[in-house]
Amino acid sequence: MISPLSRLRDALRRVLEGKPEVVDGLLIGALAGGHVLLEDVPGVGKTTLAKGLARALEVSFARVQLTPDLLPSDILGAQVLNPRDGTLTFHRGPVFTHVLLADELNRASPRTQSALLEAMSEAQVTVDGQTYPLPSPFLVVATQNPADAAGTFPLPEAQLDRFLLRLSVGYPAPDAELRMLYAHQRGLPLDDVPRALSAAELLALQATVRDVRVTEDVARYALSIVAATRAAPSLELGASPRGALALFRAAQARATLSGRDYATPDDVSALAVPVLAHRVRMSPDARYGGATPEVVVRQLVSAVDVPT
Repeated sequence: MISPLSRLRDALRRVLEGKPEVVDGLLIGALAGGHVLLEDVPGVGKTTLAKGLARALEVSFARVQLTPDLLPSDILGAQVLNPRDGTLTFHRGPVFTHVLLADELNRASPRTQSALLEAMSEAQVTVDGQTYPLPSPFLVVATQNPADAAGTFPLPEAQLDRFLLRLSVGYPAPDAELRMLYAHQRGLPLDDVPRALSAAELLALQATVRDVRVTEDVARYALSIVAATRAAPSLELGASPRGALALFRAAQARATLSGRDYATPDDVSALAVPVLAHRVRMSPDARYGGATPEVVVRQLVSAVDVPT
């Protein structure tokens, strides 16, 4: 019998042809209870994948199209005056959902971007001194186009650090793109995505992830990679302790997705780049030399001894 998680995986792979590693990355984020940043040029399927996940999960979904004039209250909600009796009623914003698609996040102003910090780290929102819990599970899937700088605001380190993984979609292979053409010939594959998991089942899977066994050797291997980012001369800002925790939890989620109840060094090394590369800052010399955070993190991983 096919498990609900396998059905979810297969459904999303039909939505985004030829990118199984991106689909798995999004599922790892959902299983680990983290947030995912999808980054690439327009038209490669970032928004479609996020919507596919929401349709495959029996959960609430909201989409926010970020623009420079969007206010924090447009996302969080606001107190609204009732003219009849003069009372204030809190009208909840789109953030009060299970899956929030923050489309083109880097087009929002820094003030609006910061409105998501508390929601992403603590699953709650504070408005006018009153704190409101968000639904559980709560997952933010954000998109951005790094190639377009006009009218955008770079995401600050505090915002980037809230994302468990940053995934680059990339162009599909020729055969996958050919399959995509025929899949869209008579309709959208997104319309045929079956319901695979309920909110309760996703919460149960997230609890299973936390029970995945991680030996001390594997945990120290993850910490060695994180420590290497802090000591690398090409990086002026290394990964934070939140980054170490994210790598630990993501490795547990990858093990669960692979059908194992234990994490391996391969789980750690496979996720080091998508978990850590967006949390580090290049030194000016390395940046002008053409290096990228992904290349540097990959080199650091290859230089760290793997436990046996």
